Amino acid sequence: MTDQIASFEQVAESRADAPTLIEGLPGHGLVAAIAVDQITDQLDLEHYGNIASEEFPPVVTFEDGLVQDLVRVYTGPDPSVMTLESDLALPGPSFEPLSRCVLSELADEFSQAIFLAGAPAESEEQLGDVTGVATTEELRAELVDAGIQVPEEPGLVGGITGSLVRECYQADVPAALLIVRAHPFLPDPEAAKSVIETALEPLVEFDIDTTALDEQADEIQQRMQQVAQQYQQIAEEQENQHQQQMQTGMFQ
Repeated sequence: MTDQIASFEQVAESRADAPTLIEGLPGHGLVAAIAVDQITDQLDLEHYGNIASEEFPPVVTFEDGLVQDLVRVYTGPDPSVMTLESDLALPGPSFEPLSRCVLSELADEFSQAIFLAGAPAESEEQLGDVTGVATTEELRAELVDAGIQVPEEPGLVGGITGSLVRECYQADVPAALLIVRAHPFLPDPEAAKSVIETALEPLVEFDIDTTALDEQADEIQQRMQQVAQQYQQIAEEQENQHQQQMQTGMFQ
């Protein structure tokens, strides 16, 4: 059995000095994808490189009439930021190779990482609430200083975000995980706006204009709906596979 491998291809020089990596891969509510897309656009970050893997979906995406790689990395020097983005939700078998690629080929460049995970809000009042956990005591203190609630109760985050945080933790790379309460069923620009304003801005010390997330909320929801549907389909397939594996194990 061959190892599942992902590789990074650099396409430009980076002018960022020890940037903060901000992850924007599609997940619940598309919070990370919407927020990081806004950050990349606002800061006019440059396309730095692409990550490829045979475990990624066999699709091609395009924007402004040009074909582009599915998983891309952007950087910029002021503030020093690196973003990780994907146009589609990624399947489970790609989580580990992608995470290992980020750590092996990019971790020497970024000083710390911030990961974003959406979680279903249980009430309307919860929408946009942000909590945070960290891989180091120093970064946890930064969360507290920024006014971000640090939960006392234990918890668990899976998916690609959980895989990336685990790799950072095991490699002693400082990382924070921001958990944002979002709409249970729809892409949520308001939750993305909340995590930018209440957590990312104080942690990264930049200023992002989020008015576009208000003005274009309907457009963003429609544009992200296809990604959300694909994410839901992958999540259901993974759950079905897990149940089948459990049943197989029970009858062996």
